[in-house]
Amino acid sequence: MQTIDFKRLQLRNGDRILDVGCGEGRHTIGAYLSAEVEAIGIDLSENDLQTAQERFDDFEEKDNPRKSVQFQRANALKLPFDDNSFDKVVCSEVLEHIPDYKGVLQEIDRVLKPNGLLAVSVPRAWPEEICWRLSRPYRQVEGGHIRIFNATQLRHDVEDIGWRRYARHWAHALHSPFWWLKCWNWGNDDAWLVKQYHRFLVWDLMQQPWITRTLEKLLDPIMGKSVVMYFQREPAHKIAADVDKESPAHG
Repeated sequence: MQTIDFKRLQLRNGDRILDVGCGEGRHTIGAYLSAEVEAIGIDLSENDLQTAQERFDDFEEKDNPRKSVQFQRANALKLPFDDNSFDKVVCSEVLEHIPDYKGVLQEIDRVLKPNGLLAVSVPRAWPEEICWRLSRPYRQVEGGHIRIFNATQLRHDVEDIGWRRYARHWAHALHSPFWWLKCWNWGNDDAWLVKQYHRFLVWDLMQQPWITRTLEKLLDPIMGKSVVMYFQREPAHKIAADVDKESPAHG
């Protein structure tokens, strides 16, 4: 299940892409499958990185040296990469877990090339708020969500460091009811409704029938579980103009 749309991210052959907080590798592997890229996924969880590597083994094209995947343990607040070293960066469903999320954005800004592109996704505010209201443990588990993002504020946070949003969409509307059910029955994964809805989501993911794909596309703007935003760096002349506007007058 991918949240980021690689077409909107303009993924191209030859790109070097970083997946910050890659988890079990869905976007790192997805990028590898979408184009001839060098995809690097970083995360703090050794278990997730091991799972990601095991999953990638099923997709690796060993006879194609023009594409590669690498997983490594790293802290998003101190990325072990040179300045201006990536064409694209993905940060999907990560920032809601991190106290100093602005520090992560600064690190991403550092490693992205001047003409690079950034894709960020976080849980949408109102579906997430329902989860918080239904279950206190949902947000108290280790590594859980520590904030509900206002998407407009997050957009401003990214734009404040010199980026401009060029696209936005919502994703996973059919997953919102599942999480509401799961939170309502927190601690009881054997609850009948939770199990049945999970089976439905697995079936939908594997089969991708046109009726559910169409339904989710229609529902995403209304109740999508995630909001996804895409950014490119502001032109230098635009940043300079903004600085001049904010500077005190001289004379």
